[in-house]
Amino acid sequence: MSPRRAFARALFDGLQIIWPVLSGLVVIVVGVGILVGWMEGWGLWKGIYFAFITALTIGYGDLAPTRHLTQALAVLLGFTGVTITALFAGVAVRALWTDADAEP
Repeated sequence: MSPRRAFARALFDGLQIIWPVLSGLVVIVVGVGILVGWMEGWGLWKGIYFAFITALTIGYGDLAPTRHLTQALAVLLGFTGVTITALFAGVAVRALWTDADAEP
């Protein structure tokens, strides 16, 4: 099996294991985004957009929460995004190690 194929297989297997946690975190991001969008008067899609931009720590700055509660929720989104990134990175590194240990 080629190294790319072995990595892809190991990555897919790892994502299947963490999928319940990962999908729960994505649901939290979407839910908090809807809540923040509603509280700030941005609407549904802008709230979800804000949530993913904040969770991925991109932060364009085009939308910024003005209320204390929504600012606190933005911090929660940041921590949730870091957790999602760490989970994905951990699975990818494990897939690389599994790929390195595989026999040619």
